[in-house]
Amino acid sequence: MQGLGGHSYDYHSHQEYEVYFFHSGSCRYLIHNQIYDLEPGDILLMDGLTLHKPNINPNSEYIRSVVHFSPHWIKGLLVELGSMYLIEVFQTLHHCLIRTNGNEESKRLEEIIRRLDMLQRSPELHDKFAETEMKVLLLQVLISVHRLGEVESIKIPNQKGDKVEHAENIASYIQLNYMKKMTLESISEALNLSKSYVSHVFKEMTGFTVMEYVMGCRLTQVKYSLEMEPNKALHDIAHDCGFESASHFSRYFREKMGVTAKEYRRLRLKK
Repeated sequence: MQGLGGHSYDYHSHQEYEVYFFHSGSCRYLIHNQIYDLEPGDILLMDGLTLHKPNINPNSEYIRSVVHFSPHWIKGLLVELGSMYLIEVFQTLHHCLIRTNGNEESKRLEEIIRRLDMLQRSPELHDKFAETEMKVLLLQVLISVHRLGEVESIKIPNQKGDKVEHAENIASYIQLNYMKKMTLESISEALNLSKSYVSHVFKEMTGFTVMEYVMGCRLTQVKYSLEMEPNKALHDIAHDCGFESASHFSRYFREKMGVTAKEYRRLRLKK
């Protein structure tokens, strides 16, 4: 679990589920091909396999809490309690935004997350009771999120400006075509927009260059394929995910993940 404070804002994906609670400040958040201008009290739920990244104004405050957890870590408890429905939202929607408007339930959730953060930072973290207590607190987090998700008033008005719509259209096009050879020129032609506008609007709205997003999509699919297709050759996975050469894939994967693709697959399959 990650709490308040500074963390890297890399565009990333991971196998753990994530509960992201935005407390205050300014943040525009990109998830898959959706862009959200966050408001205090907003909660994002993500399944970890969807690319996501906050676009932060360095001159503005940015306070949030993030809880990462493996569904396997809590699954036994949920099965015993007949409460597997608490993680269905991650499995079915993959990602969603809950706008609480700072209601009473969101304040209770904020307090639970604060207690979870304090426990994680405690020097007694590794005593025999700590894991049990962390699971109980996580269960309370999931119950609170489930309650908040059932409130009708949280639905977000679907009103977006032209820049946001264009940026989302660019993201959608890339999500559908990242396995092909892509350039700024080919993307702009396909969407009937100027190359300079595509470059500028995507960077402004998401904080990323177009090609960073392309490569992020490819990396996410590679990681998924390495785990889901354990017998498939690495060079075939790289090719199918849009990498033009095995050497480029190898360098890029190690740079971003800190291990080789072969080692990543070995580690994931051990779990």
